Amino acid sequence: MATIRRWHSYIGLFIAPSVLFFALTGATQIYNLHEAHGSYHPPAVLEKLSSVHKDQVFALGHHHDSPESDEHPAPGPEEQEDEPGPATFILKGYFLLVALGLAVSTAFGLWMGLVQTRNKTVGWLLVGAGSVIPLVLLLI
Repeated sequence: MATIRRWHSYIGLFIAPSVLFFALTGATQIYNLHEAHGSYHPPAVLEKLSSVHKDQVFALGHHHDSPESDEHPAPGPEEQEDEPGPATFILKGYFLLVALGLAVSTAFGLWMGLVQTRNKTVGWLLVGAGSVIPLVLLLI
């Protein structure tokens, strides 16, 4: 059981930076804060982080558009769907709460993993690797 607990801790320390990233960027996407609509224009960094979350690319704009997307233009005002109902509003609030709970729980797990691990150097190296590897892969 001690071996399983140690491996669980090591895996958690390695993936915690990505779990935090996905929880927080996902929370912003629930309310479409990463997309321009009306007079709202998202900060460029939020739009880029959303691109990483959704398409694994650190870029602005519609980098995932393809020639096929021209065949299916966006619906006009007369074709847009109805406003979401109260159940959708409540569900979005629930998912926001879940995303924030995941972020807080992951932060606590990260802290516990770093404090309680016997080999602190290995713990910090795993957190560092879990942070740096995705960044390097985005840049190449």
